[in-house]
Amino acid sequence: MNFKTGIAGLALSTALALGGIARADDKDHDWSSIDILMLHWSQASNPFFEAVNNGGKDAAAQQGITLDIQYGEEDPVNETTILETAIANKVDAIVVGIADDNAYDEVLCRAAAAGIVVLTINIDDSKGADGGICRMAFMGQDFVESGYNLGKRMIAEAGIKEGDLVFTPVEAPEGTYAVLRHEGVQKALDEVGAKSEVLGTGNDHGQALNLMTQYLIGHPDVKAIIGLGQTPTSQAVQAAKDAGLTVAIGGFDISESILKDIENGDMIAAVDQQPYSQGFYGVTQAALAVKYGLYPSEMNTGGAGLVDKTNYKAAVEWAGVVR
Repeated sequence: MNFKTGIAGLALSTALALGGIARADDKDHDWSSIDILMLHWSQASNPFFEAVNNGGKDAAAQQGITLDIQYGEEDPVNETTILETAIANKVDAIVVGIADDNAYDEVLCRAAAAGIVVLTINIDDSKGADGGICRMAFMGQDFVESGYNLGKRMIAEAGIKEGDLVFTPVEAPEGTYAVLRHEGVQKALDEVGAKSEVLGTGNDHGQALNLMTQYLIGHPDVKAIIGLGQTPTSQAVQAAKDAGLTVAIGGFDISESILKDIENGDMIAAVDQQPYSQGFYGVTQAALAVKYGLYPSEMNTGGAGLVDKTNYKAAVEWAGVVR
């Protein structure tokens, strides 16, 4: 027997045995009294968060804890009220997305001071751990990195050059995710001397389509569209058609319609931020912190990879559910 192979096999067998014991012991505990709040900054009608919620629910079932999912409805006052209630109810952990760098510092630090595990998912403070929100870790996308990668791809594919105008619509222009994604895209555009213009669309698809179409009618010189969120990205192809324009299109996030646009060749590429991972690992790490005192880890859930004509099929089956 090969010595190294034998040792590796023994180590693996031991690890599996110990893992089995740990899982059996874990199941002997009733963890259902552990209460975790997962709070999204967005509206409940936003389809993007279906996959985030699926990840969170699967993690809650696996960990045997109680999960409460709520939405801030893009209202800092409403989100703060939900957080205040969670503190008063002495929840064990808060897994939260924040779209404002300053609105939640005090309340989240108060939660942490009360012994509540605080993690951020989907959107973090733009300064990360240095932003003063007293969170332990963030599970989500590196917005600047992903924006830059997408911008570089669009420049290469669309032939964007000095003086060209790129249309960058987004649901909430003031949101941290929007600002940072645009920063990354513009960083790439600056390298070739191109400019961009942001338009707020909201989350309603009909409204977004109308606003984007009207913008394109008024700006027929647009060289490319880069949607900075799922809603405008999903409406970009139709908006260009309705405006009578043929332009290069790319954007952020995945949905069935976005994947269909990629399949049809109407969209060059989209960034997949892997929302299921945000929910699953956010809740999992929060539960492990409460149960065992395990400190959670930072996690970049997407940015370097793009979904395009070469690889979109891998995402089609799970679009909306996981991807």
